[in-house]
Amino acid sequence: MAKLGLERDIVDRAVYDRTVKRFKEASITLPTFAQLADPSRIPAATRKVLAGVKPDVPHPANLFRVHWYNDGKGGFQDVPAHLVLPESLTGVKAKIVVVLGNRFPMIRAHKVLAAYACLAPRVVTGQFDPTAHKAIWPSTGNYCRGGVAISRIMQSRGVAVLPAGMSEERFRWLAEWVLNPEDVIKTPGTESNVKEIYDECARLDRTPGNVIFNQFCEFGNHLVHVTCTGPALERVFESLRASDPSLKLRAFTSATGSAGTIGAGDYLREKHGAWTVAVEALECPTMLENGFGEHNIQGIGDKHMPLIHNVMNNDIALAVSDEATDGLGVLFNHDAGRKYLLERRRVPKATVDQLGELGLSSICNILAAVKVARYHRLGEQDVLITVATDDASMYGSERQKAMARFPDGFDAVTAAETFGRHMLAASTDNLIELTRVDRDRIFNLGYFTWVEQQGVSLKEFEARRQQSYWTGLRAMVPVWDRMIDEFNQRVAAP
Repeated sequence: MAKLGLERDIVDRAVYDRTVKRFKEASITLPTFAQLADPSRIPAATRKVLAGVKPDVPHPANLFRVHWYNDGKGGFQDVPAHLVLPESLTGVKAKIVVVLGNRFPMIRAHKVLAAYACLAPRVVTGQFDPTAHKAIWPSTGNYCRGGVAISRIMQSRGVAVLPAGMSEERFRWLAEWVLNPEDVIKTPGTESNVKEIYDECARLDRTPGNVIFNQFCEFGNHLVHVTCTGPALERVFESLRASDPSLKLRAFTSATGSAGTIGAGDYLREKHGAWTVAVEALECPTMLENGFGEHNIQGIGDKHMPLIHNVMNNDIALAVSDEATDGLGVLFNHDAGRKYLLERRRVPKATVDQLGELGLSSICNILAAVKVARYHRLGEQDVLITVATDDASMYGSERQKAMARFPDGFDAVTAAETFGRHMLAASTDNLIELTRVDRDRIFNLGYFTWVEQQGVSLKEFEARRQQSYWTGLRAMVPVWDRMIDEFNQRVAAP
């Protein structure tokens, strides 16, 4: 259970006591999951300290900014930052709402929330010793950055393990934040080479003192999105419905990646009956075709099914091409593309000015929402909600590479062709409504990774087929919160 992050008691009292001592010396206290779900619960004294701390520094107070309610200026807001995309941009009448992850501190991406949710329970159960252990963060991009940031705050070494083919901006960020250059480990391949990451972690795991925080099987990753991201998305929807009570929340679209974020769909499905839409790259159609391949929608590693993916609760699976995300990434950030959107498509300037809020996986999530809206013929009262994991600042180097798709340059004509091909023509192909047979087929794919390769017991693997397993996991969160409160009391004690 320790490998899955599901301990609910103190495992090693000596480790626990050393960590309390270290955190006392560094004045580190931990936010509860409840506080991250509702920042109004954060103590006034802590909020006062936050007012004097910049969001992008490794200061202990910034743990209390690891939530969806940052305003981007150092303060909090009542409703998470979001965009409501107009029909002139999406080509569909349904409202597509994008909740922005670049308001999170330090890494400007919401994966720092998942990293905290994986490390904090290990700290308060005495499984991670910041005085002796290294935190190993396997990732295809932002999660390892979040892990390195959280590790630094918690006075420990964080090691990023990620494919060598990820964007240059990720590696530049990591070079500035890791404590030692060797704490950035590049594995072969690109986005789809997750097994190579696992293999490196297996090697690192043989060294005493290395603790692997594998986001693909750490249930804290799932639980924090059920507990925090789901209600945050609901808050956005309710703010829109306050102005128009006829609105209905129809779907949540999420590129699967580690399958942490898609856990928010469990919450929205229960509360609003919204479809949960699992999205992958067309170039690597694992769910649709049991397929494989390479792609560049960075942040959604493939060719396997994460252990924390509640497949049996998904309603639709679909694929988006990286040709589309690369092309629209250029369009949204090129002068000619923005001019086309403003002058020919009549997209409001306020929307065009905010397109830089969208990274590659964010564009993927939006295209998935467009496809679902077309498939179900949704109208003006229908809302599809998704998240922008990060923004365009992580992909400048990737846009330069994508320009090779436009050998004659990018002008008004190219902009129109790109928009027509990838947005207006986003069709209902490569989309399936999942039957029980489909869900079982996709679920079964996980056997080969988790039982045969990673040593998960067949009983534990099979238990995940039932929804009672997933709802039962939620009892862990209040247990962890009580342990966090007790840990903080010990840190604060004279």
